[in-house]
Amino acid sequence: MIDLAFFITAFTTLFVVIDPFGTAPIFVALTQDMDARARRRTAYRTCAVASGILIAFAAFGEAVLGFVGISMEAFKVAGGALLFLTALDMLFERRTKRREDRVEEEEEHHDPSVFPLAIPLVAGPGSIATIILLAGQHPGILGIVEACIVMLAVMAVVLTFFLSGGLIARLLGKTGLNVLTRLLGMLLAALSVQFILDGLKAFGFAS
Repeated sequence: MIDLAFFITAFTTLFVVIDPFGTAPIFVALTQDMDARARRRTAYRTCAVASGILIAFAAFGEAVLGFVGISMEAFKVAGGALLFLTALDMLFERRTKRREDRVEEEEEHHDPSVFPLAIPLVAGPGSIATIILLAGQHPGILGIVEACIVMLAVMAVVLTFFLSGGLIARLLGKTGLNVLTRLLGMLLAALSVQFILDGLKAFGFAS
């Protein structure tokens, strides 16, 4: 049985990192010339590919770290720092600008489901680092299963946003999306600091 406190914290962290509110308008922009059926197919394919990538990192990410001699505690500090930089990008709109640049670069791409939607917009460095961190919260297969359950729950929300992305973007408007992105950025900043503190505790630098 998955721990409720872990689920809430993990879900919030991964949700904020993936940022469905930010990715949904990108999805709409990249699929604007598709009919409804093709758009749905692209949404399902994007979420399936991203889920497969994140499951692979949840299952084997810690083993890869161990192979190259990186401890989970060190990765917590590094991952927390990476998430903090992501939070800064959200707070100062740099993340949105980069996503818009990717859309312009890929606007003539025939099938955007794998790139740039699944990689790197959904399964990017931030979400990969997060899934490895979450899987390492509990030892063995339990941590992997819990992290994957959380990830699939978040991916279900992402899929819902993709399928109704146009409506959500119209309801919130540009101002609403900007405000929400900044609020989520503040939350992610606090969560990333907690990851760093947890890693430092293992080395005796924090209490």
